[in-house]
Amino acid sequence: MSIPVRTRAQVGIDAPRVLVEAHFQTGSPSFTLVGMAQTAVREARDRVRSAIRNAGLKYPQGRLVVNLAPADLAKHGGRFDLAIAVAVLTATKQVKGQHLHRLEFLGELSLYGDIRPVRGAFCAAAKLADADTRLVAPASHRLELAPLRDVGYYPVATLLDVVRLLEAPDLPEPEPSPRPNVARPATTSLSDVRGQAHAKRALVVAAAGGHHMLMTGPPGTGKTMLARRLPGLLPPLTPTEAIEVANVYSVSIRDAPPFGTRPFRDPHHTASMAAIVGGGNPIVPGEITLAHCGVLFLDEIPEYQRTVLEALREPLEAEEVAVARVNQAVRYPAGFQLVAAMNPCPAGYVCDEARCRCTPRQVQQYRSRLSGPLLDRVDIRVEVGPVPEEDLWSRSTDQDDDVLRATIATAHQRQIGRAGKTNASLNTREIDRYCVMKANAGLLLRRAARRFGLSARAVHRLRKVARTVADLDRKDDIDTPHVAEALGYRALDEQQPVP
Repeated sequence: MSIPVRTRAQVGIDAPRVLVEAHFQTGSPSFTLVGMAQTAVREARDRVRSAIRNAGLKYPQGRLVVNLAPADLAKHGGRFDLAIAVAVLTATKQVKGQHLHRLEFLGELSLYGDIRPVRGAFCAAAKLADADTRLVAPASHRLELAPLRDVGYYPVATLLDVVRLLEAPDLPEPEPSPRPNVARPATTSLSDVRGQAHAKRALVVAAAGGHHMLMTGPPGTGKTMLARRLPGLLPPLTPTEAIEVANVYSVSIRDAPPFGTRPFRDPHHTASMAAIVGGGNPIVPGEITLAHCGVLFLDEIPEYQRTVLEALREPLEAEEVAVARVNQAVRYPAGFQLVAAMNPCPAGYVCDEARCRCTPRQVQQYRSRLSGPLLDRVDIRVEVGPVPEEDLWSRSTDQDDDVLRATIATAHQRQIGRAGKTNASLNTREIDRYCVMKANAGLLLRRAARRFGLSARAVHRLRKVARTVADLDRKDDIDTPHVAEALGYRALDEQQPVP
């Protein structure tokens, strides 16, 4: 009786365990693979046969049945090749199975016995943290798995390396992991953007509280430059967040940012629904998941497809996305911070009547591409006007970025210590508990809500922004100036007062 060989499937960023069982008996040569294997997995039959023969081992001449359990879990890709080959070799008594209960196998085989990398290796390895089970995986994953210091990992390059490992009397100690790639990209300074003091302050508030932000202004005023400097102001990732980001990029086809850095994604406005939200077969993460724990920048946001923009509404609230297809449903994390930019009109110069060619109707149609429910989920909206000449040519007097980062980090720590999350993530009950307002501040907010017809969601988000402003001032209660500043970030001049 052969011992099952353990490996891992890939479902979203989860890596459920799969057992590979092989049974060999004499008869007409055949290879049967069962267990809801998709096309790429069924093709393992030919890869395994060639790899075993080219490694100088014997491929059995008889009836061979390989089962991938559990049978109701869909299996995709070539990640099971190595485990299938080991199961075949142990079932035919060519390799001892004494160490199989302590090992998991992951890797795709070439026809010549080389072991190739697979997607999701980080997710599979993370499942073994602090466990006695060790992972046998391609050596090309060495740097990717380096941050997982508590995972025993045997890097192998060929099928013969695996055979030698299994034939050893005792399992050797795993090699020490190399130092992970933590190189930081070149940082940019907020002082590179001339003028725009109001927008810079809004960016600091957004960074401190994790609030979504929309900037409106003509071309060339610094909207994109401001957005690209937000990741440099955000607090560093926690170890848990860094693992979550690494999990996401492990299953994607995109290059991962250096370990421990916040991702910044800026898809083009022609991106499809599947590219933004996620999709494909098997389902792969979209841009909102690739921006998890980081920033998603949508430049020229009215130019995106309406269906794409409306699909952002649920992830902005739930911080995760559920992608469902006929035969598969996957949940991906989507705790991103949205930063968007747009022109005031199709021509981009509505603030300058001498240069603008748009009619009021065209301006209204352009702005209406952003629905009210979507705008309601954006906490901070600021106007980014033309840069005054004196600001353009004078030396910057902005506060040093290190001082700003320290201020933001302090405000962030106040929020984590108080509620265990940023202000932007507070739910209704937590808003009532933590966003305590002084009497005059509450009166100002109620008057503004009546005058401008604000929705309940808008009022709650105003309270959260005011809470962040108070945290930047290191105040325990929300006062009138904090509410007034939060109201200034709602672009209330664009809304019609309620009679």
